[in-house]
Amino acid sequence: MTIESDPSYPAHWEADVVLRDGGTARIRPITTEDAGRLVSFYEQVSDESKYYRFFAPYPRLSDRDVRRFTHHDYVDRVGLAATIGGEFIGTVRYDRIGPDGRPASAPADEAEVAFLVQDAHQGRGVASALLEHIGAVARERGIRRFAAEVLPANIKMIKVFTDVGYQQKRSFEDGSVHLTLDLEPTAESLAVQRAREQRAEARSVQRLLAPGSVAVIGVSRSGAGVGAAALRNLRDSGFHGHLYAVNEAVTRDLLDGVRAYRSIGAIGAPVDLAVIAVPAERVPHVVAACGEHGVQGLVVLSAGYGESGPEGLARQRELVRQVRSYGMRLIGPNAYGVINTAPEVELNASLTPAPMPMRGRIGLFTQSGAIGIALLSALLRRGEGLSSFVSAGNRADVSGNDILQYWYDDEATDVALLYLETLGNPRKFTRLARRTAAVKPVVVAKGGRHTPAGHVVPDTRLPEATVSALLRQAGVIRVDTVTELVDVGLLLAAQPLPAGPRVAILGNSESLGVLTYDACLAQGLRPLPPLDLTTAAAPADFRAALAAALASDDCDAVVVTAIPWVSEHALADDLADALREAVAEVPGKPVAVVHVELGALVEALSATRGLPHPAPAPDAAPQKPAGPIAAGPASEDRIPSYPAAERAVRALAEAVRYGQWRRGLAEGGHVPEFEDVDEAGAAAQLAGLLADVDDGAVLTLGEWDARELLARYGITVRSALPAPSADAAVRAAGILGYPVALKTTAPHLRHRADLGGVRLDLANEAGLRRSYEELTDLLGKPAELQPVVQAMVPRGVDTVVSSVIDPAAGAVLSFGLAGVASELLGDTAHRLVPATDRDAAGLIRSIRAAPLLFGWRGSDPVDTPALEELLLRLSRLVDDHPEVIGVSLEPVVVAAEGLSVLSATVRVAHPPARGDLGPRTLPSY
Repeated sequence: MTIESDPSYPAHWEADVVLRDGGTARIRPITTEDAGRLVSFYEQVSDESKYYRFFAPYPRLSDRDVRRFTHHDYVDRVGLAATIGGEFIGTVRYDRIGPDGRPASAPADEAEVAFLVQDAHQGRGVASALLEHIGAVARERGIRRFAAEVLPANIKMIKVFTDVGYQQKRSFEDGSVHLTLDLEPTAESLAVQRAREQRAEARSVQRLLAPGSVAVIGVSRSGAGVGAAALRNLRDSGFHGHLYAVNEAVTRDLLDGVRAYRSIGAIGAPVDLAVIAVPAERVPHVVAACGEHGVQGLVVLSAGYGESGPEGLARQRELVRQVRSYGMRLIGPNAYGVINTAPEVELNASLTPAPMPMRGRIGLFTQSGAIGIALLSALLRRGEGLSSFVSAGNRADVSGNDILQYWYDDEATDVALLYLETLGNPRKFTRLARRTAAVKPVVVAKGGRHTPAGHVVPDTRLPEATVSALLRQAGVIRVDTVTELVDVGLLLAAQPLPAGPRVAILGNSESLGVLTYDACLAQGLRPLPPLDLTTAAAPADFRAALAAALASDDCDAVVVTAIPWVSEHALADDLADALREAVAEVPGKPVAVVHVELGALVEALSATRGLPHPAPAPDAAPQKPAGPIAAGPASEDRIPSYPAAERAVRALAEAVRYGQWRRGLAEGGHVPEFEDVDEAGAAAQLAGLLADVDDGAVLTLGEWDARELLARYGITVRSALPAPSADAAVRAAGILGYPVALKTTAPHLRHRADLGGVRLDLANEAGLRRSYEELTDLLGKPAELQPVVQAMVPRGVDTVVSSVIDPAAGAVLSFGLAGVASELLGDTAHRLVPATDRDAAGLIRSIRAAPLLFGWRGSDPVDTPALEELLLRLSRLVDDHPEVIGVSLEPVVVAAEGLSVLSATVRVAHPPARGDLGPRTLPSY
């Protein structure tokens, strides 16, 4: 059913979800066209499950039952179904009831809820996903509580209700368990939801990276082409599972030494992963065959999709819809492939030829195949291995967010490297990155900073430096180039995190030591004077000097510089061994080597003497380490080396900043609760304001609507009365009381006191009339100026508090001083939403003009706690309501006691169908 066939059909309730086992299902409203599906579904449910649902034997549904369960008004009676392949696997419904338990309509705010899940799909988390979504629907329709009757023997369903994290009451009445759930989200319910999301999405990626069997579809008989290359790479990688080749025209049993079939359906065994390399127009047929065969995931190497224009984008959306309808997940299209170096898997389902990258502790994700090739080559040249590699191409389904979910608790991955052109869902990315960065480094190189015409990467509203700063607040190490991505990744994978910014420098070249010293200063590090060992230094001298530096309490990291001897190759291995011995003797601090034309040393330093130790479980990661924090279990044998001092120091500086961020986590910070916030009232007001606004349109609220919305979050905006004439200004002043301010509100003059559009401290009618005449004589007619009168507020520092939804960073809270100087110099600070109390305190102190708030040159300090509270209240408003896409409070006058918001602009729009708020769901296509 569609909106066209039934205007009341709530299409925005449709969603794809990842289930507990990593498969997917589609959740959608049940319609009148689902009668046949409902009957078929019910016939496949066991008698026991039917008994648990209806409390009595109920072998079949009557015509009346079918009509009742398929006819809904989507307000007081709602039914949702979880489907795979278009068929029901689970259902949930609610019926609004009154205090007497009988059917009711609004304002009744309670509903009975009941589930039924097909036995073959029980244990997959279907009911939990349905409960999340029906709960969100109920809240949207004004329902605040669910009531449920469950038989005591139905332990699985009782657990679904009790584990959801909502506040609930439980009683035993008339032989059944009576449960009442308060649907207001809680910290516990949100934590439960996100933990389930992480487990499910990580499992879905794990099924793609560790399949038991793989089929390559589109393998040419000649051995040429993408499909044949992928098959060879899988075969030559030593993949431990079953491998099949598929070509509809095959006439022999083997292709390139691999068992061959004319179709995937002809394979008489399960296939977990299919690698598709056929022309785009044939992909839908192949996907359907894979779905019918029960394939769990696809890697689509085929091109001709979103990267090729509008027609290709439409084809890509249909591909995602088709893939998810079968409960599968997709990497691609236009993908380069995936690699998993785990010894029990050894999967190379990519276009990377043999030899496969060696095992390592770095996970690598790219959107671009070309960048993927460059990164793999760079890591190979530097002697570094991988735990896993995903090049997702157009990332129509599986994205960097999914891979972060997998890496979060992947014991084989210590460092996460990502090359991204967009962040997709920026709120979710920053949330996942922050959580992952708390246990292992996340390093991101982001392309698309300067978007060429016609390129698919969207531009950002905020300056790049601001986006970088915001990502750093989430613990992300943001780098500018793929070279820096590799440089930083090598250091973090091989070395512990430095405990501070103090750097010892030693080597056999005074000039190279000075260059390193200067590079440290440029990166904000605190270098010690370089120790020149002279060109006569032998490996033993390096060993002694490095061991002494590492043992010193005066440094947190060491950079070793080296230039060639006459006989470079003869001494390279000796020097590498000497440096390793010193590190082994005094472990715990990072060491990096800067070399000049010492290729043999690079090779010797990157060689390892054994595999790294297993990583600790994430929940065992210390939150407040006593000593240096480990980026991961660093290999005691590998020391990263760099051909330039600037590159080594940049990598070290990133490790220092990341270590500081990790240590800062121990200090905490929380998002405060405000008892006077009217979240429900704000939601209702926004729904009313947007009722007649088209999707994609932006509505700027009128003054009174903006004041009312902000007041629901405890933000009071001072009244300003219109003054279209001098007489009207006098009447306004009489209402507000003298002294007053007279100011223009025309867009070109708004907040421009420097242009003479503001007159303050008008104490009487005569002064007001005189100022009104001067204002209109100077700047124009009243109709052009749109003057207003406002009561004077206590003098203080004029500031600007704002928030915006940025496509590259998500919801952002901003602060600066009002005035042309701050605007000209860009002296504005930013924090991600939701902001903690620590974020708010840091925000107002991070602008260059912050001393003006704290008693600069003998002035009175202003009420910064009141300012911090205002920031937190605005953050809460924007976080609670994604409809609010922009707020500007200007000026906010912060006095010695209290503050006054003199003007507010609020912009609202319909939120995306699915964001990072509400029930867990996959991105829409």
